[in-house]
Amino acid sequence: MISKLLMRVLLALSPMVAMAAPGDGKPLEWVVGYAAGGGSDVVARMLADAMGKSLSQTVLVVNKPGAGSNIAADYVAKAREVEHTVFTADSAVLAANPFLFSKLSYSAEKDFAPVGMIARFPLVLVVNPSVPVKNFKEFLAWVKSDARNASYGSPGNGSPHHLVSELFRLQTGLNLTHVAYRGAAPAMADVVGGQLPFMFVDTSSGGAFITSGKVRPIGVASAQRLSTMPEIPTLIEQGLAGFEAYAWQALVAPAGATPATVALLNKHLNEALNSTVVKARMQTLGIEPLPTSSLELARYAAQERDRWGRVIREAGIKLD
Repeated sequence: MISKLLMRVLLALSPMVAMAAPGDGKPLEWVVGYAAGGGSDVVARMLADAMGKSLSQTVLVVNKPGAGSNIAADYVAKAREVEHTVFTADSAVLAANPFLFSKLSYSAEKDFAPVGMIARFPLVLVVNPSVPVKNFKEFLAWVKSDARNASYGSPGNGSPHHLVSELFRLQTGLNLTHVAYRGAAPAMADVVGGQLPFMFVDTSSGGAFITSGKVRPIGVASAQRLSTMPEIPTLIEQGLAGFEAYAWQALVAPAGATPATVALLNKHLNEALNSTVVKARMQTLGIEPLPTSSLELARYAAQERDRWGRVIREAGIKLD
């Protein structure tokens, strides 16, 4: 499948780029698989505004939440306006859902044309401040000491937070119990309130709780410390060798979009991600912009499918 994606990207580099449909004055529909007001929606609207200005075109953000973004993915895969539709495809749609669900109405590999990466959402292991641990070693001993300490929360079954926690369970050998919530906010509320011992939270949803002291950070799941929270050590440097995981989002178009359209969208997406305004806003949200080529996204998505497919199979996770 990569060969087809490579061909698409190589064609996109041809002189035909100037004939792409975006910029023709017709509104561009940006589909988001999550509810309005959440982190994904905020990022999409921020980029839609920036890209709309540079394209001299109206970009309409449309929310189609539900079923782990499968509703939105199906809508985009079957879109008729292939030159005027884009989709915030996250790690669930492009990497995890093909293994979490026995049958999907779309193909993560065949039904989308990769435009470019959007951003990475770092994840931090946090506990309620009353929990008597301050580092990873103490955390391991505490969880092992009492089964009541072994419940963790996530924004939902199959969410990046859930899958990262399962990877954490497999790598540490801990006997953990998953408690699925409907979103990061209610899960964090229970960690803050003491009803839930711990969770992995993305910096966009949990950054304010961390900096205010309402939850205590144990370690960052990234390979390096975060520039926005440099005082929090990584789990790797605390002894959890090779543990790196995060949520991520990318922009795709329907598979029928022309190479010229994909190239033009990639150009304007990267300009937006590199702009001072967007970078400052993303830093405030605690997320990392990731401007890339279409080819880089295609390669990355394939690698992530391989990685999370193995984790999902080993953990025995199925959502249907």
